[in-house]
Amino acid sequence: MVGKRSYAGRPDQPRAAPYAENSNGDVESGHQNGHANSKARSRSYNGKDGDVRPRPRIWRFKDAAMTALEDKRREDLKNKLLSGVDREGLEQFRKSDDQLKEIKNKKVRAFYEGQNSRLNDWLEVDAVVMSVADDVLESMDPDPDNDGHHERGGGIQQVAGNVGELLPEDERKARAKAEKRAKWAININVIANVLLLAGKLAAATQSGSLSLIASLVDSALDLLCTMIIWTTNKLVQWRLNALQKHFPVGRKRLEPLGILVFSIIMVISFLQILQESVEKLMPLKGTAEELPMIAVGALLATIIVKGIIWFGCIPIKTTQVQALAQDCKTDVIFNTLSLLFPFIGYKAHVWWLDPAGAGLLSLFIIYDWGETCFENVTRLSGQAADDSLKKKLMYLAYRFCPVVDGFKSVTAYHAGDGIWVEIDILMNEKTRLHDSHDVAETLQYCAEGLPEVDRAFVTVDYSSSGPTGHASDS
Repeated sequence: MVGKRSYAGRPDQPRAAPYAENSNGDVESGHQNGHANSKARSRSYNGKDGDVRPRPRIWRFKDAAMTALEDKRREDLKNKLLSGVDREGLEQFRKSDDQLKEIKNKKVRAFYEGQNSRLNDWLEVDAVVMSVADDVLESMDPDPDNDGHHERGGGIQQVAGNVGELLPEDERKARAKAEKRAKWAININVIANVLLLAGKLAAATQSGSLSLIASLVDSALDLLCTMIIWTTNKLVQWRLNALQKHFPVGRKRLEPLGILVFSIIMVISFLQILQESVEKLMPLKGTAEELPMIAVGALLATIIVKGIIWFGCIPIKTTQVQALAQDCKTDVIFNTLSLLFPFIGYKAHVWWLDPAGAGLLSLFIIYDWGETCFENVTRLSGQAADDSLKKKLMYLAYRFCPVVDGFKSVTAYHAGDGIWVEIDILMNEKTRLHDSHDVAETLQYCAEGLPEVDRAFVTVDYSSSGPTGHASDS
């Protein structure tokens, strides 16, 4: 064995570690490479400072042979991992839009729509594995002979750990397009809210309608909501590298926190509107007021503009834009009823319809945003991921079946809007460390390449029984 080889004719003295492992020094070329511990390496080599001799040619041959063996090992691992999925075979199970329209039975149509969605998830996972796994495996051990020079360079080092840059070009374009559309949606919503707020403020000075006042408050809070979303979106990216020490996993949870704060503000504000509605109804008498044309115009403009933004936001599946879509949907319903209640009350001479309508609208807003508040609280508390994402992650685990013995557990839960994943893989107890490491870390990067996953943790086990890996009272 190499570790037993004698040095300088003394079999009882082991070789110094820097000579045996050539740690980070350019010993093969016969000179130092500028590392701070180069003198220590040269001293341990022959006891004289600065006297570093080239390594024997036989050791250079050994390094090259070991590097070739490592390359073959990784190539075999890649071949097992990247082969075996018939994408065209999966596509034959897809139903086109025309075929779905021809299916009259709603349950059958829903089944095939779900199957199409599942196929999309599988093909997305397959695209991530095919594009990311190769680069990750090439990134392992870039300096196999420990001479200070990288013989191989993988994609992970080249993109500084940004897995998204390793994805297929069409996937990168789709994500960039969605991000651009999200920014446009937020900016357009800000401008629309400013204009609508100005119009409703002018209309509120011309009418004493409580429904109109409630609509004015709603528009003011809409603008506040949009500003909170815009601000948190900027804060997530602000000085991301400079603050890495203080926020080692980023600040993405600022976004659901912003929505949570806004939800509380919205509920409290409409509790005040509800209280005013009850106070106006208490005398059990009053006079129905006609909405002026400026108020009608402001409410109609709100319905039209918010409706356009709502339908424009539906295809954009980011958290912030979906929150805006929900807000716009609420605005369409809210302003439609804010227009109808006082209009019908005046025409039918029913004085109480306007304050009663404002109270009902307040209850609707309180319930709607209370539900949003509760949803964000449960997600920040570590709510489990939905079933569709769990099935997507199970398919990712299946893609790694050729290189593992099995899976002990796959756990996915919210850490804010994003998902954190814990995967415990099973491998033979005699598996070498570099094999288990390469498989586990490749699986980890592939999981983090999925758009829903913020962070993944992969552990290796050799038995399906035993501890779960976490203290139950942690």
